[in-house]
Amino acid sequence: MVQNQVVILSHFYKEILELEEVRAWDTGCMFNTGAGLMEIFNDGECPLGQGTIRHFALATDDVDACAKKVKEAGYEVFIELNDIVISSTPEFPARIAFCRGPVGEEIEFFQER
Repeated sequence: MVQNQVVILSHFYKEILELEEVRAWDTGCMFNTGAGLMEIFNDGECPLGQGTIRHFALATDDVDACAKKVKEAGYEVFIELNDIVISSTPEFPARIAFCRGPVGEEIEFFQER
């Protein structure tokens, strides 16, 4: 991954999504996602192809605010705010929205209703 991509990723996750950066080092950084940690590395040999990270979900208390911040920062929200019920056992009623991150990754924001 080129250095510029790391700067863009760091800005997106730290400044726009307001994730806490808990560690940084010469070849990467780590963010607190609340229930886990996400690491971003800049020591790859080439840009990553589509599908390297296709989709991940971040739980939030306010999906609407996340989608608004992402749009205001110029990123695509490709599945607009939507209330759904996942047919699991037990059912999971949720509010969701999907956006594309800085390197094309699909990010789902969700909150249980």
